[in-house]
Amino acid sequence: MLMRRRDFAILALTFALAACGPNAEAPTEGAATEMVLHRGNTAEPESLDPSQTSTLWAAHIEGDLFLGLYTEDAEGKTIPGAAVESSVSEDSLTWTFHLRDHLWSDGTPVTAGDFVFAWHRMVDPKTAAKYASILYPFKNAQAIVEGKIPPSSLGARTIDDKTIELELEQPTPFLPELLTHGTTYPVPRHIIESKGDAWVRPGNLVSNGAYTLSEWAPRDHITLVKNHRFYDSANVKIDRVVFYPTEDSQAALRRLRAGELDTQDPLPAQQIDWIRANIPEMLKQSPILSLDYVVMNQMRKPFDDVRVREALNLGYDRETLTNVIYRLGEVPAYNIVPPGVANYPGGASFAFKDTPKAERIARAQALMRQAGYGPDKPLRTTYMTSALPDARRAAAAVQDMWKEIYIELEIVQLEGQIAYARLKEQDFDISAAAWIADFNDASNFLFLLTTSNGGLNYGRYSSEEYDRAFKAASGEIDLAKRGQLFLEAEKIALRDHALITRDFRSTRTLVQPYVKGWIPNAKDVNRTRWLSVERP
Repeated sequence: MLMRRRDFAILALTFALAACGPNAEAPTEGAATEMVLHRGNTAEPESLDPSQTSTLWAAHIEGDLFLGLYTEDAEGKTIPGAAVESSVSEDSLTWTFHLRDHLWSDGTPVTAGDFVFAWHRMVDPKTAAKYASILYPFKNAQAIVEGKIPPSSLGARTIDDKTIELELEQPTPFLPELLTHGTTYPVPRHIIESKGDAWVRPGNLVSNGAYTLSEWAPRDHITLVKNHRFYDSANVKIDRVVFYPTEDSQAALRRLRAGELDTQDPLPAQQIDWIRANIPEMLKQSPILSLDYVVMNQMRKPFDDVRVREALNLGYDRETLTNVIYRLGEVPAYNIVPPGVANYPGGASFAFKDTPKAERIARAQALMRQAGYGPDKPLRTTYMTSALPDARRAAAAVQDMWKEIYIELEIVQLEGQIAYARLKEQDFDISAAAWIADFNDASNFLFLLTTSNGGLNYGRYSSEEYDRAFKAASGEIDLAKRGQLFLEAEKIALRDHALITRDFRSTRTLVQPYVKGWIPNAKDVNRTRWLSVERP
């Protein structure tokens, strides 16, 4: 097949890059013995610089390249990564980490300074990091991001080359899990200072994870090869992993059936009945901590009007979208924090959850009339969504739903990378969005709506009452009280119709039976280092 022939060409180029790049000492392997994995990976990553990414498809690649203080095992559970030992002060505000002896892929030792440099870079306003807000538990991080104090004020310092001291704003029970996240990865200071923004190009990028970058053909594939300087390289079985952007999930399914892809995410919902009937052994579905939702740009009228936001919420038929359009086993969502989040009581919901559909529509129509709209004066607006085929089907369904409440919707379908860039720039009216938890804590969902989280608070919802409630919950040490305070914050956001929730998702992955070690998990993380390919 064409793809397999192309693989040999890529292999030759891979070795050529290795010979002239920073990983020249990595041994080459013959094609006959090489173990290769082909991963369908949703969309083109916006970057491979951890400070410039915020999507799951970028995280899948970065997680193979870089190793944080903690990492995930084959089941997605948090285990030690670059840190071999840690200790915490009695007040839980100061953590000390001791690094294992390990190297960058060019043979340079990884030091505590590489971590602190990365964190300073992440919160520096000049970096314009897309996800800096996840580091707000670090002391002074928020003030630095807001430009009030210099990056050197961050509560992180090196004690020696192998020891890091990290100070926190408040006790953070989920800190080890947070430290698996890409925003906390070390970056190679010596390469960045030499290459500048070009440090992420093949031949320049050096990594401390199981793999290193070999090739990036934009909109076609990204190839990683085994990092033979990785501290656990002896236990890494796959020699080369190729990631493909596969927004056309229908075409990706055909490639999977032809043997051109070994895994694919996402699967095409329209084919779910055929998949269950014909290739059930490939279907990997398991509940994950996630939320599919819709945001309204509250920087634009009329979405600053809570009556319009409530009407949109009332007219949004979650059951039709989950049970008729997608049919993937999702649970319709009437709140923000999904079931199964640690130390969270749950119980919040939109007030209309148990209201019959006809009554919802009647109230939505009345609210729209109060806001100045009606049958003869509809609200004309746009709905942005990704290029996935299922996204188009869902958007068309929403278009029909909202016609009943005097809204004429134009669908704007864009590639995932472009759509998320426009979300961050507030260049939209209404847009589909999704969130998968970085760590198992209610704060990782509710922080999306804080005023200070401009990068991920796409709709720019802003409420002093909500911000106060979130801050009070974040500073509470008692886990039961903390959970209750977060619940009160969630109720405020639901009352304000800060967003439209759609469903709590399950994994949507297809995996060939010969790919071993793939374990569906709540974080939807399957690092290549734990996998193998055992073709019959």
